[in-house]
Amino acid sequence: MKVLVFGKTGQVARALIEAGPTVGMQITALGRDAADLTNPAACAAIIAASDCDAVINAAAYTAVDAAETDEATARMINADAPAAMAQACAAKGIPFVHVSTDYVFDGTEGKPWQPDDPAGPLGAYGRTKLAGEEGVAAAGGTFAILRTAWVFDAAGKNFVTTMLRLSETRDALCVVGDQFGGPTPATAIADACLLIAKTLAKDPSASGTYHFSGAPDVSWADFARAIFNIAGRDVKITDIPTADYPTPAKRPSNSRLDCSSTKSTFGITQPDWHTALAKMLTQA
Repeated sequence: MKVLVFGKTGQVARALIEAGPTVGMQITALGRDAADLTNPAACAAIIAASDCDAVINAAAYTAVDAAETDEATARMINADAPAAMAQACAAKGIPFVHVSTDYVFDGTEGKPWQPDDPAGPLGAYGRTKLAGEEGVAAAGGTFAILRTAWVFDAAGKNFVTTMLRLSETRDALCVVGDQFGGPTPATAIADACLLIAKTLAKDPSASGTYHFSGAPDVSWADFARAIFNIAGRDVKITDIPTADYPTPAKRPSNSRLDCSSTKSTFGITQPDWHTALAKMLTQA
């Protein structure tokens, strides 16, 4: 199976490049030099000219705070480009898998978010990602929107690498303790995307919106404690409320995702982030 991937240097894209050959899939990953996501028509043309069997969009404008003052660019990349990709895939009759985010929700629910719960993004990033989801679904083709949260790997700019970097010069940190979610290894997201693409190629009726995150759910502060415990670093963590760590963009306090439909439809279970984190830190 030939899979065209938009994205090349991001966490999920790198994991897709590594995972593809292990499951018999030929991956062609497109970086910014080959696919300009600010030019949706060009992205659609790439798909139209390709002989791929499926497309995965692992690229996005992910600078959450910067999007507050550059929403136009974020919308082009997060909404217009995915919609154009989905339309091109629909025209070719091939599956399109689009990676989305927990930021489409406002975080106020007291339970894990279901895929069909009403969206209510708090900021520009979430608004543009939600618009992208709507464009993908409206294209009328075979698709899966896979919402995820708190993505980490060993090399990207993420919470794990940030904590490890800070611990090199600090022995105490204040970390937000009133935001909760499921840390998700990029490798698991890549595996899920490939399996979903393969399934959709055989069963287009499985199209829809799904959730996928790691387990168990945890606060940022407790996640930091686990990182330092596994890494063997003596760093004291003090829980602070979100109000004490202001940012240009509001973050959802509840990023917990109900992943049951992903398991029932595709047989994909939530990864244990403790295990993935330990493996990652051991190999680092």
